[in-house]
Amino acid sequence: MQQDVLATIRPSPARRWLGVGMLSIVGMLVLFVAFAQPPEPMWQVFLLAVGGAAFWLAQRMWKATSDSIELTQTELRTGAGLLIAKVEDIEAVDRGVFAFKPSNGFLLKTKESGENSWAPGLWWRLGRRVGVGGMTTAAETKLMSEVLSALTFPDRG
Repeated sequence: MQQDVLATIRPSPARRWLGVGMLSIVGMLVLFVAFAQPPEPMWQVFLLAVGGAAFWLAQRMWKATSDSIELTQTELRTGAGLLIAKVEDIEAVDRGVFAFKPSNGFLLKTKESGENSWAPGLWWRLGRRVGVGGMTTAAETKLMSEVLSALTFPDRG
């Protein structure tokens, strides 16, 4: 049985291009420095590693931000169907200014620890904490966090 999607978050195309573009520029600049004026061999290896890591991260971010996040009555999942968290497993939703959360996003605390995962620019999970946001619009993430709060804590509404 297919459930209705209550809220959806999609990365902003402008932020997506800007973020991936900036990482790619950093990678190009670091590799340029490594080859244009080669430092000591140890530093050159370091610069090559940093430049390669910047390109790898840009590629991961591009792939991750092609997806979306959907909220149904029972789960928070990616558009591709990967389960992020079950609604019944959520203990807290934190949108506070001082919360350790992604930009324009919110933080979830779950009852059970899950596998550590990371979709750069979209969401991450470390143990019992799930961060949602990054390259997303503030309006979409705020709406999703409010719907999630209403689903999780109906008596607080």
